[in-house]
Amino acid sequence: MNPQLQGIEDIEGTYVFDVRQSVKALRLNRFFWRHREPLFRELVTRDLAAACDELQLTPEERALVQNQDWLGLIRYGVSFFVLEKFARVVKMSNLSVYAAMRGETLEAFLKTRRVPASA
Repeated sequence: MNPQLQGIEDIEGTYVFDVRQSVKALRLNRFFWRHREPLFRELVTRDLAAACDELQLTPEERALVQNQDWLGLIRYGVSFFVLEKFARVVKMSNLSVYAAMRGETLEAFLKTRRVPASA
C-alpha cells in the first residue's frame, strides 16, 4: 500500500481512487467514458442492457448502473469525472448526485450549503 494512504480508511467518506481501484473498475470507467460518444449515449437511453452488454459489465456492475447507485459506483472505483457523463445522460445535476450520495433530497442537501444572499 502507498504509505501516503496509511490510515485513509479511518477518514469517513473518503474513497481512494488509485491504480488498484482503477484496474478493478476498468470496464465501468470505460462504460462511462463512452458517454462522450453521441451514438453510445443514444444506446444507453434506448437500451441500457445492450450498452452494458457491449462493455461486458458484470452483474454487480450492471446493478450499480441500473440503480444509479452513485456512492456505490465511487466505492467500486469509478472516477467521478466519467460518472458525471452518465449523470448528464440520466438528466441529473452534480448537486443532485452529491445529494444522492449523502442519502438526501436535493432540497435537503441545498439547505446544508452556504449560499450568499443576493443583493
